[in-house]
Amino acid sequence: MSDQSPPPGWTPRDPDTPEEPGQNGPTGRSGQEGKTGRTPKARRPRTGWRRFVPGWRLVLSCLLLFALLLGGALVAGYLLVDIPPANSAAIAQSNVYLYSDGSQLARDGEVNRVNVPLSQIPRTVQEAVLAAEDRDFHSERAVDPKAMLRAAWNTLMGKGKQSGSTITQQYVKNYYLGQEQTVSRKVKEFFIAIKLGREESKNHILEGYLNTSYFGRNAYGIQAAAQAYYGKDVGKLTTAEGAYLATLLNSPSAFDVVAHPQSRARAVARWNYVLDGMVKKGWMSQAERAATRFPEPGKIRPAAGLSGQRGYLVEAVKDYILDHKILDDATLAEGGYRITTTIDKRRQNAFVDAVDEEMVSELEPGTRKADRLVRAGGASIDPATGKVVAMYGGIDYTKQYVNNATRHDYQVASTFKPFVFTSAVENGSRTRDGRRITPNTIYNGDNRRPVVGSSVPFAPENEGRLSYGDITVNTATDLSVNAVYAQMAVDVGTDKVKKTAISLGIPENTPNFVSGPAMALGTMQASVLDMTQAYATLADHGRYTPYTLVEKITKEGDTVKLPDRTPLQVVSREAADTTTSMLVSVVDNGTGTAALAAGHPAAGKTGTAEQDRAAWFAGYTPDLVTVVSMMGQDPDTGTLQPLYGALGETRIGGGGYPARIWAAYTKTALEASEPEDFDLELEPGAAQSPPPPPPADTPEQSPDDEQSPGPPARPSRPTGGQNNGGQSQGGQNQGQSQGGQNNGGATNQGTDAGTSQGTDQGSTQGADQGTAQGADQGSAQGANAGADAGTTAGPQGLTQGGTTAGRRPLPEFVE
Repeated sequence: MSDQSPPPGWTPRDPDTPEEPGQNGPTGRSGQEGKTGRTPKARRPRTGWRRFVPGWRLVLSCLLLFALLLGGALVAGYLLVDIPPANSAAIAQSNVYLYSDGSQLARDGEVNRVNVPLSQIPRTVQEAVLAAEDRDFHSERAVDPKAMLRAAWNTLMGKGKQSGSTITQQYVKNYYLGQEQTVSRKVKEFFIAIKLGREESKNHILEGYLNTSYFGRNAYGIQAAAQAYYGKDVGKLTTAEGAYLATLLNSPSAFDVVAHPQSRARAVARWNYVLDGMVKKGWMSQAERAATRFPEPGKIRPAAGLSGQRGYLVEAVKDYILDHKILDDATLAEGGYRITTTIDKRRQNAFVDAVDEEMVSELEPGTRKADRLVRAGGASIDPATGKVVAMYGGIDYTKQYVNNATRHDYQVASTFKPFVFTSAVENGSRTRDGRRITPNTIYNGDNRRPVVGSSVPFAPENEGRLSYGDITVNTATDLSVNAVYAQMAVDVGTDKVKKTAISLGIPENTPNFVSGPAMALGTMQASVLDMTQAYATLADHGRYTPYTLVEKITKEGDTVKLPDRTPLQVVSREAADTTTSMLVSVVDNGTGTAALAAGHPAAGKTGTAEQDRAAWFAGYTPDLVTVVSMMGQDPDTGTLQPLYGALGETRIGGGGYPARIWAAYTKTALEASEPEDFDLELEPGAAQSPPPPPPADTPEQSPDDEQSPGPPARPSRPTGGQNNGGQSQGGQNQGQSQGGQNNGGATNQGTDAGTSQGTDQGSTQGADQGTAQGADQGSAQGANAGADAGTTAGPQGLTQGGTTAGRRPLPEFVE
């Protein structure tokens, strides 16, 4: 019988080859083959991206090695880092502030610190601090790695700089180390906190923290803070007061609602957060929480060494350092810094002298109640460098502690109008009927003329309720006509106007900085310093250089890095220079003629805030920009008040005392330099002369009519208002020279109306409107102007239904 063929897949065995023990099974095949009938597969090599992925064995090995190294580092750090003695910063030093020439301006005073035992601090005050800073202090470890990682992650994700430090770590930083933000300091802090947590009780650490923390107002520790803010010892603090002091730990300077009223909302929100935390932890009942009211802190009591302007300057420099994150609160409070400011000592003295001579010397608070309300603020910037060379904060820091140059609670009024025009040129804007906006563009300037094209109904009232008819933008700027600029803001686009103002240097978070037609009237509340920055950009041909108050900061030979201030062209030169050309006209022909006393070519704009609570003059020469503001504030309550009757004047306008202060200061500040003309590059059409006035029988036309003839005759220069009005300048002389034939009336009617109707009928027929007898007898200036000042408006002899088109109003009726 023949042999059978082997089954498929079976490999014949060579009978001469011996079997290897354990290799073949009973069938003569390998064990694997005996089970599967297949040859085992070889491991395939990794290809593609898998080649770069480590195996699990390697990953596990690396993790174990990392854990060993980390554990070794922690052990080594714990053994090597000892608890040091208290650092010198635990007893803070003074900072020295210098003028730009290196001479001393001020020292920020002695250290204000009184340590108290924990037993003297009310439990509710302790709990308020824990609710604000570390609610799990009594149950947690000295360090919280998860909180540190979470804070680091939130910081990296752009949620703001956050701290994951426990109170123990903060105490270590305050008492043993310092405030510098370095890796080595953080590592030391970590290990010292661990050791301290093992060796000291929680009460010891909390007591040390409360006695070393900085609360603002140069107060170190809870006892000094209680005195600085509430004038009482810590043991007498209420829960609400303790919660406010706990609030300050987060941001001592920003949350002082007296020094920084603009931050009040944020401070109150933080105070509420503290109280809510106390409720969550069971330290306060809901009923107590509901009954708790915000405890208003007391007035600031400055150190005697900061009297006069020194305190204002020191606080402004501190705010600059903190706002620009050059140093933080606690680091600066450690002291030992030499801070060279940009303040020019000679110009600073000149500013103070100008305010004293032009305003303070005229105040009689004992006989005129309104004089008690008067405040003044000013700032001066070199536009080429952005350096603040002088600042006036108030009469005396120890008497009026709020800096009037940096506060943000007064409207800027018509000093905002140049930004509207700058935006118009920058954006190539046109009127509603398609005419390009230039200084010679004609608008209707009638009082309460409704703004066209706005989604928000708005019919602005002109100063003095005067109507001007058709006038050029240049004339509207000279006379600060609200109706024209409200319409222009809508023509340009209010969002574009806001964007331009921000580009010039107005902070985006300025209070009441809302897009709308009313913004053209200056409803926002920028500070004097902010406005000086914006006007400096115009003066430097549209180039924005961030202002600075600090030239150099050093400590123990080391120099602190200052922020970059690279100039940036934010609007075109044509836009800035064309605006400047109109502001030159305001000084030469408009409401700012008092600035001519400086003896230098100048550009400027006046402004009067709502209810006359503030009067502004913002002006500049080619090499110096200065803004001056007078403000009304009740010295007892702090409320904003009108300036009616102050300094014996019926009204205070920007073209009066503020402009005179500006001129006196600028004349002295620039006495060493020759007068310099502006070098301007204007937009096309801006330099053209306005067209001639229309004939007397030309009817009034629509402001949107592109075929409208030229504007009325240009108004004359101011004639002196109340003090030198009278019949000679008010009625006859102006009636014969300016009225009558030029604008539609007869010369003899203008004269008669100016002398008789203006005086006889001014108080009876003029009433509140300030105009009477319209087309037939000219126009009589009524009420206050005609009867009291003896100056009439009859000379114009108008044919436009009693409007005051083309007429120069009295000084008290313009801004």
